[in-house]
Amino acid sequence: MTILDGKKTSSDIKEEIAIAVEALKKQGEKTPHLAAILVGSDGASMTYVGAKVKACELVGFESTLIEMPDTTSEDALLQEIENLNNNKEIDGFIIQLPLPKHIDEHKVLMAVHPDKDVDGFHPANVGKMALELPTFLPATPYGIMELLERYEVETSGKNVVVIGRSHIVGRPMSILLSQKRTAGDATVTLTHSRTKNLKSITQQADIIVAALGIAEFLTGDMVKEGVTIIDVGITRVDDTSKKRGFRLAGDVNFESVAPKAAFITPVPGGVGPMTIAMLLKNTLLACSRKE
Repeated sequence: MTILDGKKTSSDIKEEIAIAVEALKKQGEKTPHLAAILVGSDGASMTYVGAKVKACELVGFESTLIEMPDTTSEDALLQEIENLNNNKEIDGFIIQLPLPKHIDEHKVLMAVHPDKDVDGFHPANVGKMALELPTFLPATPYGIMELLERYEVETSGKNVVVIGRSHIVGRPMSILLSQKRTAGDATVTLTHSRTKNLKSITQQADIIVAALGIAEFLTGDMVKEGVTIIDVGITRVDDTSKKRGFRLAGDVNFESVAPKAAFITPVPGGVGPMTIAMLLKNTLLACSRKE
């Protein structure tokens, strides 16, 4: 069994980006600049945004964090987005999700200019991805593809099962893995909460991408020997044996699945760190496009 180490791989990617940024600076070119909007004070969101700001510092990017109270109106947020769209110094920006309930998430994401949409959520970029045109790939699927490539996991002709149909992970993964690319050319089945006989489907899979958000949903009896497991989920599970009173669990029951797996991502330290690394990669791309 090989652990697909997202922590190490993301560190390698950040080093590569840092070298590229240093070269840009020596040539007198613009330093990539990533901005983030954080609405409210959700603990997990603050942690994620903090990690993104630190990552920017690590690779030599400029970064801007715009913090807005959870009482911020939708119009005020849309105005801030428009300001960033028009700010030539900002190469790309993200809106940290989730947003307060009184704000229309879809409307907000649609307001981000596609050329600055380094999260890869805008319909224009999703459409380009589906048509295999150059664009910003959604950061989490992009990170998974990078892991598969760098660990040389064979995907061509393989039977892939994606569990979860979200627009952020599940659906883009089903598209990317079926395309003609290094980590692609697979036959993909997209499953979800209404799928019947899911166990019989996953038992036939060479590769499983679990992205449904239910802790330890995928168990050892649901997979075959030699399977590759990509665990996208991360959930806090109460655990009195831990100092913090909880532990982090993925969508995969690691203890029962890992013995059967040829490759598997851990939680934490698998897909999560890759998401931030690919966000940085998209920002570098956005900056180079301008040049």
